[in-house]
Amino acid sequence: MADNSTGDVHAPGSQLSITDITVISVYFALNVAVGIWSACRANKNTVSGYFLAGRDMVWWPIGASLFASSEGSGLFVGLAGSGAAGGLAVAGFEWNATYVLLALAWVFVPIYISSEIVTLPEYIQKRFGGQRIRTYLSVLSLMLSVFTKISIDLYAGALFVHICLGWNFYLSTILTLAISALYTIAGGLITVIYTDALQTVIMMVGAVILAVKAFNQIGGYEQLEAAYAQAIPSRTIPNTTCHLPRADAMHMFRDPSTGDLPWTGMTFGLTIMATWYWCTDQVIVQRSLSARNLNHAKAGSILASYLKMLPMGLMIMPGMISRVLFPGLRGLMIAVMMAALLSSLTSIFNSSSTLFTMDIWRQCRPGAGERELLLVGRMVIVVLIGVSVAWIPVLQGSNSGQLFIYMQSVTSSLAPPVTAIFILGIFWKRANEQGAFWGLMAGLLVGALRLVLEFLHPEPPCGQIDTRPAPLRSIHYLHFAIALFLLTCAVMAVGSLLSPPPQQRQIENLTWWTLAPNWSLRTKTGDGQTPQKCAFWTRVCNFNAIFLMCVNIFFYAYFA
Repeated sequence: MADNSTGDVHAPGSQLSITDITVISVYFALNVAVGIWSACRANKNTVSGYFLAGRDMVWWPIGASLFASSEGSGLFVGLAGSGAAGGLAVAGFEWNATYVLLALAWVFVPIYISSEIVTLPEYIQKRFGGQRIRTYLSVLSLMLSVFTKISIDLYAGALFVHICLGWNFYLSTILTLAISALYTIAGGLITVIYTDALQTVIMMVGAVILAVKAFNQIGGYEQLEAAYAQAIPSRTIPNTTCHLPRADAMHMFRDPSTGDLPWTGMTFGLTIMATWYWCTDQVIVQRSLSARNLNHAKAGSILASYLKMLPMGLMIMPGMISRVLFPGLRGLMIAVMMAALLSSLTSIFNSSSTLFTMDIWRQCRPGAGERELLLVGRMVIVVLIGVSVAWIPVLQGSNSGQLFIYMQSVTSSLAPPVTAIFILGIFWKRANEQGAFWGLMAGLLVGALRLVLEFLHPEPPCGQIDTRPAPLRSIHYLHFAIALFLLTCAVMAVGSLLSPPPQQRQIENLTWWTLAPNWSLRTKTGDGQTPQKCAFWTRVCNFNAIFLMCVNIFFYAYFA
């Protein structure tokens, strides 16, 4: 992208400097090297080896992959864009992850490991019995992957490369897909995790350099607050403040009725959506399931939680600064964006192929051998690429200028029912298949209805009268997530109580209350560790979890 002297954001790729070309070349060379190295290490001939890295991953690549998988180019652009449009409050989407990441490692993963599953829908089938809920969750996860995660990341990343280099938009998309699919297909989860670790380093280094340059140009945090309040963008996108900076831009907690991100929705609705993403979604949980033991899973979540505290200063505030200044460093920005894009795409491709292969194909062909399953898993990635590219024109034609908000709005209509059945399935022994199924169907009906209304009645441009139906006009999508979660819980509870209780095999080691005592001691310790050393690292993980929550609360209080 151009510097301030030209103001031309569509500068052609021929204007890349030698430094820019060197940075981009080094980035791709590192990717190829790590991809080849990890692919050579991978056990690609077994289902466990390909889809779960042989359940032998250590904590630091798991943590880096958890972070990188969540920080796709759509989120990278979305956080900066939402920061530019509305201020600091969007950081809550990142900081909220601290609590649910800790819940993943301390509450959900022990149950998942105890149940010896490969996919999350497989856990639901073991817990409730029957096939229909497992199939529904697999199809829903695949649809959400295509229509929110893959498409948004592709759109944001390819658009960024198109603007920076002047390449054709679809050429940028196809090249990006080819690179990410190549080593995902070749090496499986172990390759994805190690290349994610590389992308995390690149994203962090690049984001720090860009943020430091941006803050130096603006003159620090105090100058940011003053300059942001006066910044009127030259190119406007419809939003609730008619392109003027919000009066509450520097506050995390906003009015529950008039705020663009009300504190009630950010506290409760966001937690419901975050629990779905971090604790019940295959993309994320698959990394924790690959851990060598529970301590490695916990340490991975802690590392990811520390990293999730950084986007406020590295993405959101620079996004706010972009209303006033453009920081430059085109080659580095392209490398950072490509790191965000590739890490997210490879993670989603791998988890989606796992879902389809293990939950849909294996159910249709119970006698399929490992060779067939691995071939199907690789072919699914190719099909996903085609579907994702076909969906991009629809996304291009949408009116939303904030990709991140689009993604959250779709998620709030479809994810809360899934969160509800996992929560009740884990913490309520009486929950059964009948209740879970009808709770899901009720949640799907109501959520899909709102989603259809949102597409039929988009938010009006600034200055025009809002004539949308009352459920859209008066109920924020984060508040809607709360209502949808409670509705699903109520229907599930009634349905469970009106039908026979689950069998003993459907709750043994599958709920929090029936987890076998000291089950974790029966899992492999790895690295030749003694039980005493494992106990020491358990205490280290527990201390870091408490410290993380204290830091998180301090930041919330400071910016409240």
